Amino acid sequence: MISNWNVVAGRASRSLWRSAPMTYGLIALCCALFVVGPAAGLNPAYGSGDALAAVQRAYFHRWGVVPAELFEGSARAALTPATALFVHGSWVHLLGNMLFLYVFGVLTEERMGRVQFTLFYLGCGYLALLGYAAANAESEQSLVGASGAISAVLGAFLYLFPGARVTSLLPFLFFLPLRFPAWVVLPFWAALQWLAAGQASQGPGVAYLAHLVGFGLGFAFAWVRFGGATRVKTAPAAAPEGENQQ
Repeated sequence: MISNWNVVAGRASRSLWRSAPMTYGLIALCCALFVVGPAAGLNPAYGSGDALAAVQRAYFHRWGVVPAELFEGSARAALTPATALFVHGSWVHLLGNMLFLYVFGVLTEERMGRVQFTLFYLGCGYLALLGYAAANAESEQSLVGASGAISAVLGAFLYLFPGARVTSLLPFLFFLPLRFPAWVVLPFWAALQWLAAGQASQGPGVAYLAHLVGFGLGFAFAWVRFGGATRVKTAPAAAPEGENQQ
């Protein structure tokens, strides 16, 4: 019995991997880079306390987007909107982003195809961080995280699967899991990002503007690319209400 179950589980795992290999690959890569980096706090070689905090700041500055440096013409700085997509600041930051990528990325990749999805993810993620940097050109704070790219996936998902039932946890309803169509949940999420962006102060925190830029780019891309095709109105999906960090 156990042997048969292992065979079934193995086949299911291989089937899932084949259905959206780039989504699972991006999740694996982000997790691997986080675990071996200083932000995870698992490698004693990085030290502890103030020494670890200094290493983390240097790491984020090297691989993250620093708006004040981005437009100076440096080739290294020009690459940071791409490298920042694979760097996360904490376990909560990483797990929240990867959950959203898993929930919404699989169906989006299946609809777009592997190559197109990968270029879409990287391109929209780059432009989302670039847009945030342009709006905060004087900021010297490092920006890291995949939320700009993942927000683009959410935008594309909204256009491609507007009728998909999404499980949401709403704080004002005591976190009861409720299922709503994507055309209700995702615009509501975008509205929250808009309100938060208007109240956000410059400095460390969540880059809500990058979320909005990514979401808009993702929806626009899906509209232009698949506007002439028949959209899928229903698809299974489950996700919590929103993200915690950029």
